[in-house]
Amino acid sequence: MTDAGMTRAGADDAGTGGAGPDDADTGAGAGVTEEEIGHLLEKLDLGQKVRLLTGASNWRTHAEPAIGLRAVTLSDGPAGVRGDAWDERDTSLVLPSPTALAAAWDEELVTELGGLLAAEARRKGVDVLLAPTLNLHRSPLGGRHFECFSEDPLLTGRTGAALIRGIQAGGVAATAKHFVANDAETDRLRVDVRVDERTLREVYLAPFEAAVETGAWVVMSAYNQVNGVTMSAAPLLERPLKSEWGFDGLVVSDWGGVRSLLDTARAGQDLAMPGPEGPWSAGLLAAVEEGLVPVELIDDKVRRLLRLAGRVGALGATRRSATGALPAPRRPAGAPLAGSADSPPDPRELLRRAVAAGTVLLRNDGDLLPLAPARLRSVAVIGPHARAVRTQGGGSAEVFPASVVSPLDGITAALEGTARVVHTPGLPPSALPRPLDPAWSRDPRGGEPGVLVRVLDAEGNELHAERRLSGRIVEPARVAGARTVEIRALIRPEETGSWTLAVGGWGPISLSVAGVTVLTGTFPLDSDDPTRVHVAPPYRSARADLVAGREVEVVARRGLDPDTGIATILAAAPPAGDAATALSRAVAAAREADVAVVVVGTTEESESEGRDRTALALPDGQDDLVRAVVRANPRTVVIVNAGGPVTLPWQARVPALLLAWFPGQEAGHGLADILFGRAEPGGRLPTTWAVAQRDVPVLSTRPEQGRLRYAEGPYIGYRAWLRSAAAPAHWFGHGLGYTSWSYEAIEGPATVTGAEPFEVRIRLRNTGGRRGREVVQLYLSGPGPAVGADRRLVGYAAVRADPGEEAVAVVRVDGRAFARWSAERHGWESGPGDFTLLGGRSAGDLPLASSVTLLTASPPSPAVTTESALR
Repeated sequence: MTDAGMTRAGADDAGTGGAGPDDADTGAGAGVTEEEIGHLLEKLDLGQKVRLLTGASNWRTHAEPAIGLRAVTLSDGPAGVRGDAWDERDTSLVLPSPTALAAAWDEELVTELGGLLAAEARRKGVDVLLAPTLNLHRSPLGGRHFECFSEDPLLTGRTGAALIRGIQAGGVAATAKHFVANDAETDRLRVDVRVDERTLREVYLAPFEAAVETGAWVVMSAYNQVNGVTMSAAPLLERPLKSEWGFDGLVVSDWGGVRSLLDTARAGQDLAMPGPEGPWSAGLLAAVEEGLVPVELIDDKVRRLLRLAGRVGALGATRRSATGALPAPRRPAGAPLAGSADSPPDPRELLRRAVAAGTVLLRNDGDLLPLAPARLRSVAVIGPHARAVRTQGGGSAEVFPASVVSPLDGITAALEGTARVVHTPGLPPSALPRPLDPAWSRDPRGGEPGVLVRVLDAEGNELHAERRLSGRIVEPARVAGARTVEIRALIRPEETGSWTLAVGGWGPISLSVAGVTVLTGTFPLDSDDPTRVHVAPPYRSARADLVAGREVEVVARRGLDPDTGIATILAAAPPAGDAATALSRAVAAAREADVAVVVVGTTEESESEGRDRTALALPDGQDDLVRAVVRANPRTVVIVNAGGPVTLPWQARVPALLLAWFPGQEAGHGLADILFGRAEPGGRLPTTWAVAQRDVPVLSTRPEQGRLRYAEGPYIGYRAWLRSAAAPAHWFGHGLGYTSWSYEAIEGPATVTGAEPFEVRIRLRNTGGRRGREVVQLYLSGPGPAVGADRRLVGYAAVRADPGEEAVAVVRVDGRAFARWSAERHGWESGPGDFTLLGGRSAGDLPLASSVTLLTASPPSPAVTTESALR
């Protein structure tokens, strides 16, 4: 229980969710003093200082033995900790996607998951986790929404702060990213986001301010420009981040985000990653010596780096954990964390609980859910995603799980000995190539499952060879003299026909099948986006006739031309199947079953980092599949496996509809718990969902002449829908449980003076037949009489109660809820007036209202224009 949420029946995860910097500055190395850091600075000459400000490699900073500084290791993050290498053999726990975490509206759970990420980071020797992502769901077409929390700055800020507290309590730095207005992927390296000062302050900067207030140790600057200035050189890094908010941590660039010298060095940018090459390593020392960059700025940047190093235990002879102990040896992901005081004994149980907590029940007509296993004889599980669930989004944050529980696995395990489970995909296999899988490929040299990866010199001599478990090799071994990467495998086709074989990469590429060259050419680099170059290069395809069960050797090669990356992929796709046959099998299975469960979702091609979506519709005929199944069996449950909103044109025909997001590695167990009533779906929507794409009030992510204008101002998400003629399919905050609630009364102050915080009490009753949890939401409307014309979330609290029991949610409201940013005075101000507090279960379902009058205006907060970030 938190002290901000009370109920006669029990309360949880309530309150403002914010801790001050003093509360958050915990973990290894937090005792390094400013005086000690000053003494260390004095020991460094200018060359040593400048060297520290560019990375030593992709994932590490430079060490400096002269002051006892070891390298600091960074790793991509939000859904897991990959570590300092892209290697599928180095597995990680996979959490539900950040959007799923926000959907839980449960800060205690998110903090617990942050602790799990910290334990994973320590297991992998990682000091800085590049998470959380605090950008907003401005448009549902944003391709990276799965990595962000929500459309609302308050929910995003509170969820992000909770994750930061959990990570940093474990002695690992969290990174608030991408600062700021990096809310879409199209032309993300160069796009100039044009946004007015009020909107920037009230909406897009607000989650970062919450992160700083809770004590974040690192902030990452974004690739994009804001109002004509690239963020790695932006004045926003100084004000508000450092001088106004008091951020004393480190500003790290996004990878490759420092692309110039003087403007970035003079700004609040502190560390340029990756290294060792870059504008700062090439020219910063000379620029300082020539007086073009003040040495005081260099000292401040190095001081911040040393402060971070002290916090994560990188200053001194040994690295300490959060408890001061030496780090434990590496363990496989998911192995018991015996003796660890801050980690659960079995992290998979926490991940399973998180799946249920974030899953949103959108519809449950006739109370189809939960299903009673004892009453079931057969269940049809339908859809490709039922077996191949998307546990995480694609792109730089991808990690490699040791195991995944699919929805089919989870349902089968839950009904073992009770009911028969039948699976059919309902759709033909995808025609898009997928990296070779050890299930049907093997190393031709050793015969074991997987592929053989060889690194060759200019004459074709082997420099290095190893077996890998996937045809996707993002980081082949780095060997001196390497000129070619080769992936070689024996594949055993499951079907006879014309297969698509493909190589991913840049430069000279060739592909042979059974000794016959089927593809050769040189493919020049066409992008400087790091994800497209280094993580997901495009495929070059050819076709070959293969016979089922007849093993054949496939060899892919790519030359390592300078500045084209090293990622190499060998992929394949089976012959095109018959869509009508696949659909008829699904219909037959559904018709013969007591219940049909259909799992649909987005694909790597339709939703991933590096590109925005072009449509909200589910790809590949999945809408037709749902319609056909529900016609065959009206007792159909549909599970949506997507990181962001999709349109659901058939939803009125489906009695039960669950939104699972990208649920992480324990997806199947968590969803089975919901389906069969062992857990209640705890999720509430963090983003408004449209009926049709044409209805979305803020949609475009495509720049015009290099500029993306946020012309809608602060009115995004539900605030934009409130001003729209169209109604959404599901409002922000919507979500059902397995019981019902009656909202009975709201009690708040009649008057508020100045910017004082206050409490609002909302009384409700569990009117259903089962114990349940309800997320009580509070919105503020006004000033003025136009109640409902605009409202914004100002607080929330969750309560639990037994059937018939009353609960009281106490929601704390920050005094700044009444304030608006004045672009004329460059500060926060609020004037006297009448406001309305609205309480309920979503932005569109607020049955309770209470008036509150702000008696006196608060003076505008002072504009900070000259204070230096140097300290």
